[in-house]
Amino acid sequence: MQAQSDIEIGVDIGGTFTDVVCHRAGLPSRILKIPTTSDDPSIAVLKSLEIMLKTWGIRPQDIARFVHGTTIATNAVIERKGARIGVITTAGFKDVLEIGRMIREEMYRVILEAATPVFLASGHLRKEIRERVSADGTVVTPLDEPAAARAIDELVEEGVEAIAVCFLFSFLNPAHENCVRALIAKNHPKIMVSVSHEVDPAFREYERTVVTAFDAFVKPLVDRYLEHLEGGLVGAGVKARLQIMQSRGGLSAAKVARQRPVRLFLSGPAGGVIGGSMAGLTAGYEDLITVDIGGTSCDIAVVNKGRPIIRAEGIIEGYPVRVPMIDIHTLGAGGGSIAWQDRAGGFRVGPQSAGAEPGPACYGRGGKEATVTDASVVLGYINPDYFAGGSVRLHRELAFEAVRTRVAEPLGLTLEEAALGIHRVLNTQMSEGIRLTTIRQGLDPRKFTLVALGGAGPLHVTALANNLAVGRILIPRHPGVLSARGLLAAPIEHELSMAFPRPYDGLSVKDVRRALDGLDKECAKLTAFEGLGPDEVEIRYYVDMCHTGQSYHLEIPLDLEAPDPLGELYKEFVAAHDRVHGYSTESPASIVNLRTTHRSRNHQSLAEVDYRATGGDPLKGTRKILLPERRAAREVPVYDREAMPVDMTFEGPVIVEQIDTTTLIQTGWRCRVLADGTLLLTA
Repeated sequence: MQAQSDIEIGVDIGGTFTDVVCHRAGLPSRILKIPTTSDDPSIAVLKSLEIMLKTWGIRPQDIARFVHGTTIATNAVIERKGARIGVITTAGFKDVLEIGRMIREEMYRVILEAATPVFLASGHLRKEIRERVSADGTVVTPLDEPAAARAIDELVEEGVEAIAVCFLFSFLNPAHENCVRALIAKNHPKIMVSVSHEVDPAFREYERTVVTAFDAFVKPLVDRYLEHLEGGLVGAGVKARLQIMQSRGGLSAAKVARQRPVRLFLSGPAGGVIGGSMAGLTAGYEDLITVDIGGTSCDIAVVNKGRPIIRAEGIIEGYPVRVPMIDIHTLGAGGGSIAWQDRAGGFRVGPQSAGAEPGPACYGRGGKEATVTDASVVLGYINPDYFAGGSVRLHRELAFEAVRTRVAEPLGLTLEEAALGIHRVLNTQMSEGIRLTTIRQGLDPRKFTLVALGGAGPLHVTALANNLAVGRILIPRHPGVLSARGLLAAPIEHELSMAFPRPYDGLSVKDVRRALDGLDKECAKLTAFEGLGPDEVEIRYYVDMCHTGQSYHLEIPLDLEAPDPLGELYKEFVAAHDRVHGYSTESPASIVNLRTTHRSRNHQSLAEVDYRATGGDPLKGTRKILLPERRAAREVPVYDREAMPVDMTFEGPVIVEQIDTTTLIQTGWRCRVLADGTLLLTA
């Protein structure tokens, strides 16, 4: 491979594999999959770089972009491995984090557990300070600075690494939070700080406290990780600035990401949604459901009219995290999901996963439990000698043993029935997840196109489509590494918001413009740091609105160039209210927040060089597989995807193999190879 000055590398870390895409203008992309190093994910990232430099002839100085999607922030919450933090808040409000809201997701659970993230900071690590700002931003009680200094000292003595500062109504007047931050910087400069007026400048005390505490909880870990990764890249001679995917689907420099780590919770999955949406647009489809099935999880998202649906608040481990993020529904369902029996004798698959270590039994690394991948080997769907392009050799006999001893014999089933049962249960769970994601938003999944991605997505997608009565599927060119490819297609994006509590009646465009100008100036600094000029940035505005007296708001786009911006805003709000809540009314409305997003204009599409088949016979051979509708194994064709020419058509059942995934096309489906190499499946 010849060195190029425009080499771009995207790296996505999954629970089982770390996926790498190396893109060069005018040349086909190169892909790489290596096992994830779960103890320190950066090791796998730097290892992949080492492999590329040695085997692909890349010179480090010729790498123009290095883009990364990471799950380190999410894993820190799931595994409770974040920093020891303290919380400083207004006197009388130290228990906000513990009280939460009167909402219980599991109403019928006999033994209740805390539905609030008390693990973030126990009572003695939450300090109250005398200060008060009123609901209009006026200082009622000045900050007791000596008390604040003592509280900070006490928290440091307790060994905290970071402090979350969340004062009442600080989003209207941040003076007291800024003062506490200055005290921490002066007296304890090594302690990291998260202030609520920057993390989440909006009303609702519990939600603001939670997201600020989460930001502090993951900040030291994310900071160390990205610092180590940046140092490793510099040490390898890479001059390109490290960019990180944010939960909203836009990129930022690692330095910016380290300042606002709470925005990285969906960093990895967001790349898959961007990649899926770009693949759909290239094929001519705008309404999509992306199904990203990896080793440990299944991530489901909806793309409506070419854009991923964004929600203002996410849920991580059942806790509200109020930062904008792509609406992704995650299930504990993937190739490594373990099949097991509960105490009542019920048959389950997941959410427990064998992960990368020890992995499924067929990996031969000591795993004993039967997983979905083991079942796929038993059913003949996966070629043990060509898994991950042959980089991982699977042990067929270990897969058979695990499924037989862990599932078939305890349940009194044949080996084949047990393997089919594992697939059927998993596919049903994922189908229900897709229904939940779509129908709860008033969307009919039958009107959408499924886009399969992830290492296991193409293996399960026709079964999912059958369950959902969906008639069209897209299999992108490199689905197993599409999350990494999506990172390279994502725009640079920065978003800032501010509280703007006003009644709609009497609101003037001049007041709105003045407020948004302040946000634009801050966003412009961030995009300038990314090396973008004003002409390279697209600016969009949004307003959070509700009917006066309502507790929850809707995000509505604002077009300041319209003849009547505020009139159009209200019409859009009424229409959105009808769509989301099922009814509309033209009663008085209120503004809650203003938001601006600055997005790079010239981000890429997924289009590469024209697809060309490698030549030769696409038919690799045949293999016996067991399909759900048959009692006996059936011999089916096995195709080499790279050798399949444009406009080639065939009907299932068929197996299609490629380096990063295996596609199972079930009976009743017809496949055509599109001009860019995408497989279009129709029922």
